[in-house]
Amino acid sequence: LETTNNSVEAKDGMENPEFQMEERESREVIVTNFSAGPADTVEASAYSQIQPYAGMPREVLLIYSHRARYRLPRELIFWLIIACTLALVALTVTVVALSPRCLSWWQSSPVYQVYPRSFRDGDGDGVGDLRGIREKLDHFQYLNIKAIWISPFYTSPMKDFGYDVEDFRDVDPIFGTMQDFEDLLTAMHEKGLKMIMDFIPNHTSDKHPWFQKSRENVEPYSNYYVWTNCSIDKPPNNWVSVFGNSSWTYDPLRKQCYLHQFLKEQPDLNFHNPDVKREMTDIIHFWLEKGVDGFRMDAVKHMLEAQHLRNEPQVDPEQPPETVDTEFELHHDYTYTQVGMHDILRGFRVVMDTYSREPGRYRFMVTESYDYEEIDKTMMYYSTDFIKEGDFPFNFYLLDLPQGLSGTRAHELVDLWMSNMPKGKWPNWVVGNHDKPRMSSSAGKEYIRAINMLMLTLPGTPTTYYGEEIGMENVHINISDIQDPFGKFNPNSSRDPQRSPMQWSSGLNAGFSENQTGTWLPIHPDYLTVNVEVRLMLLSLVLEQYRRLSHLRESELALHRGWMCYIWKDTNVFAYLREMDGLRRAYLVLLNFGEAAKTDLAFIKELPSDLTVHTSTIPVNNGKRYSKSDIPTGKGEGLVLEFSSYQRFHPGHKSECYISEPACYLGALNILYQC
Repeated sequence: LETTNNSVEAKDGMENPEFQMEERESREVIVTNFSAGPADTVEASAYSQIQPYAGMPREVLLIYSHRARYRLPRELIFWLIIACTLALVALTVTVVALSPRCLSWWQSSPVYQVYPRSFRDGDGDGVGDLRGIREKLDHFQYLNIKAIWISPFYTSPMKDFGYDVEDFRDVDPIFGTMQDFEDLLTAMHEKGLKMIMDFIPNHTSDKHPWFQKSRENVEPYSNYYVWTNCSIDKPPNNWVSVFGNSSWTYDPLRKQCYLHQFLKEQPDLNFHNPDVKREMTDIIHFWLEKGVDGFRMDAVKHMLEAQHLRNEPQVDPEQPPETVDTEFELHHDYTYTQVGMHDILRGFRVVMDTYSREPGRYRFMVTESYDYEEIDKTMMYYSTDFIKEGDFPFNFYLLDLPQGLSGTRAHELVDLWMSNMPKGKWPNWVVGNHDKPRMSSSAGKEYIRAINMLMLTLPGTPTTYYGEEIGMENVHINISDIQDPFGKFNPNSSRDPQRSPMQWSSGLNAGFSENQTGTWLPIHPDYLTVNVEVRLMLLSLVLEQYRRLSHLRESELALHRGWMCYIWKDTNVFAYLREMDGLRRAYLVLLNFGEAAKTDLAFIKELPSDLTVHTSTIPVNNGKRYSKSDIPTGKGEGLVLEFSSYQRFHPGHKSECYISEPACYLGALNILYQC
């Protein structure tokens, strides 16, 4: 510090006594004298107006940083940031811990079954193929369907239209080439669609190289199939085929009988042989490496049979044994659902899980088993808390809806599944497939829209057979023209009528094929009015309603993961609620499976007095308001009624309500949480 004429000049840096004084002040030291110049006393307060300046060195900055007015705000902000960060981390962990898991693709979308021979002919030979499926991918997007199950397209002699496989690793020329398959799969994935393939573990074709080598006793194939000693005219036991007559056929080359639970051209594989398990597992690897998204496991209950080969008990002990020739005349104690069968499926599941680790690439597995009144056997295909198996077994019980069609019957069949399903599992619903008559024909076309509404508003995954979205019916087939092997044994059981070509337009061959000489099965004569093109123009018909409900199911939490509660059933009407805790909007679904009726639900105190029709199978009723004490429905009409209320039905009626995984909605954060 230099003093000139009692003035003070500041020098740069720490030589400036003003800054030294400020430092001493910050340490509560009073400076009263500076030894520069005469005995002038300079008080510290004379320099108190000097402020921090831009570009000050670190040492100066540190002097000021220790002052309370700078230090306290800084520390306050620091700890506030720490507290907020910890709160956000805690909130994130809490949300993740409490949130229910996201639905997988096989839960969020309906499954659509494509029977490839009948969906679309891409090469003009009169038979559907993979190229034809690729041409129609936009149809699935229009319906808001993302999961496509394609029936077999393996190389096959076609004795059972693809379910008799000659080569599990190739595509039959009827359907195209492996390149056509890969192009189809790529196109599907580009559109956000998933492919489910049919996998047929129980049997092969008799033309398969394994069987040909097994007939010749060539190792290691000699034990790939089920062989036993017998004579030409006397089978080893009374076991019968699904298609009728003995399930044993004598092979003159090997001079033994082989087992076939279906056609004699479909010999059963021997899953007691570890080599067979390995071979079939390798085939699963092959297609998963290709990129398929899941498998439908065909006819799984037939995969194992008792090795003792004893006769099975007759349903009617008094029936002459020589007249037993159908599967329903025996108790299948030794051929169906044998010990060890589930272990094989669980092994398949382990393989599929190794391909499910990539996000968004979960590999789905569904099993097919017609167990009829033994529903407890069907439920065993679900995974358990300890070991995984199928994601669900197909639910075929709604196929019986036409037998005594009524509101009470609908409730009975829905509750049959829901009350037997293991807690926390995911239901599913099937009302048609390639083996069963079309619902429009068996129940009546006036009910098809209500049946579609039932499928799309129940909890779980609906499965739609091609053509159901437009109301296709069975086609008449002359007995002399039957192609189905089951129908050749019993014309009344022919499956040809429900396999007729898809009706796309009113043009040549209903838009299915450009072939001038016809199609592999006849087109239904109603194709001029019942086809996709016409239904798109007439928005009041089945197709648009299916699309509307498919979108509603996806967008509404109450429908795709909320509670389902029965509230009414009688001869005509079946009604249930779909609701979710914390979500104000809820739905009442009311379906008429009888004659025109009025339903009084005034006793349901959880319902508001008036409800609004969101969707009706009779579109002119959309938007109408009905009193809960007087809800009218016409014959075959279905209603989805919307209402707003925080009062819920399920807390007081647990025995009437079901949910797979309970979840609540928190509107403030727009999130779901477990509750």
